[in-house]
Amino acid sequence: QVYVRESGGGLVQAGGSLSLSCAITGRLDSAHAIGWFRQGPGNEREFVASFSWRLRAAVYADSVKGRFTVSRDNANTVFLQMNSLKPEDTAVYSCAARKLGLSRGTDYDTWGPGTQVTVSS
Repeated sequence: QVYVRESGGGLVQAGGSLSLSCAITGRLDSAHAIGWFRQGPGNEREFVASFSWRLRAAVYADSVKGRFTVSRDNANTVFLQMNSLKPEDTAVYSCAARKLGLSRGTDYDTWGPGTQVTVSS
């Protein structure tokens, strides 16, 4: 069984940067993907990025493309680097694991509890 947990949220000014971590417990298969999602106040959960564990490559939502980057270390952590943050990026950010690879949908197998990111104007 795979478990994930986010960390690194906080308060940042518009234009600033923040890095989130997704710590993974358990064994990932080569097909696994790690997704990042966010849910702002009064909004539905929104796709941010999906990262292939084996290929070390990601697909991004148009709203974050060019500003956010997903990477991983050689152990069991995936990172979401967020640059040029905007107030509309304010949300609870969650990571999730999916056995069957990349997906922009919410059809992930395991979810973390989320971490709050607040961007002030």
